[in-house]
Amino acid sequence: MTTDQDGTRRIVVRLDRVHKEYGDAKALDGLDLEVRQGDAVAVMGPSGCGKSTLLNMVAGLDRPTSGLVEVNGQDLRGLGETALALFRRHQVGMIFQFFNLIDDLPALDNVALAAQLTGSPARQARRRALELLDELGVADRRNNYPAALSGGERQRVAVARALMNRPALLLADEPTGALDSRSGEQVMDLLIDLNQIGQTLLIVTHDARLATRCASRLVEVADGRVAGDRTMEPRS
Repeated sequence: MTTDQDGTRRIVVRLDRVHKEYGDAKALDGLDLEVRQGDAVAVMGPSGCGKSTLLNMVAGLDRPTSGLVEVNGQDLRGLGETALALFRRHQVGMIFQFFNLIDDLPALDNVALAAQLTGSPARQARRRALELLDELGVADRRNNYPAALSGGERQRVAVARALMNRPALLLADEPTGALDSRSGEQVMDLLIDLNQIGQTLLIVTHDARLATRCASRLVEVADGRVAGDRTMEPRS
């Protein structure tokens, strides 16, 4: 794990006095946040509090009205759309509530496509995709289309896709929100395993159980600001 010169873990996400306004509405109102390498941070708060806007800022999907947004040492404010697309492909992996898989591609191709978009040869991309599907326990479903997969299987395929380019940061937006309880438990276990091998996680969720099980820190957002930030009890 990379550390700074003083021995502390490297900062992967830095938001400094971030404001985001949509007309007269304030989505973020001077929000500050740091996420260090190896952290598993859950962001919670009521609907409309700004947590999804926060995630979009970190992913480079939205731009701040003012303030600093820095991910893996890269200041996102000055990047054009092409550079932001490259940033997303190389630096962050994203997991969504409703999976966002391509319906007319089988599981293996859904995963491999993420690497092919960065210029990896198709054969190399498919080999790594198969390795990831195997690690996540769904290699036997590699030739199935999303419609033929269970919700839990679809989310595992989506996680494999998010990990294809070895991102510095894994972002998860309500990753268990569309799953039954058993599949949700499996995805929670998967997130815990990923974090334990060093993957940095930033999870937005309404699910207090997910936050309690998967996160090492809980950040509470209210009215576009961080209202609370506490370390969670060590996971058993």
